[in-house]
Amino acid sequence: MLALSLTACGQQEQCDAKPVIYLYPEQETAVSVSLDYAGTLTATYPAYENGWTVTAKPDGTLYDENGDEFSYLFWEGEDKTDYDFSKGFCVAGADTADFLRETLSEIGLTPKEYNEFIVYWLPKMQGNAYNLISFQSAAYMDSAKLDIDPTPDSVLRVFMAWKPLSRPQNIEPQMFAPFTRDGFTVVEWGGCEVK
Repeated sequence: MLALSLTACGQQEQCDAKPVIYLYPEQETAVSVSLDYAGTLTATYPAYENGWTVTAKPDGTLYDENGDEFSYLFWEGEDKTDYDFSKGFCVAGADTADFLRETLSEIGLTPKEYNEFIVYWLPKMQGNAYNLISFQSAAYMDSAKLDIDPTPDSVLRVFMAWKPLSRPQNIEPQMFAPFTRDGFTVVEWGGCEVK
């Protein structure tokens, strides 16, 4: 499992995000990951030196060149990404866990993946009266490009931008294309609270 965490800004507004990237090669494989980030990195672990090189196992476990095991690679940064809220969902805070479980499963995350997503984001969202949620694609991928070698066969990047609301808001619902895991699969999830 490769996890990335960042702090980003939407329209000069602070937001926190935590992308997590899972690497699922078909066999134990040396994988290089580099980030083309339209912002400033503020922290990395282990140290980011022109990218990370790890050995990935089919279950997602990662090892560095010294044989140290990592659950994830971590980075933080600041940028000015402008997220799109033209389509999405307005969800009552109390309904957030059920909504995320159902929607993330529909998008293509496994129970392990969507449960880790929910555990991270639910405490920040469930206490709000409502949350405006929009799953991003172009805006996020344009600001945080990944270069992975060898090239994965299947890639799913799920990034949720959200805002707390005091009352419900109408929004056109998003639709999602089916995702098929085939060969070396990379799955990413993350999110950003836009304040």
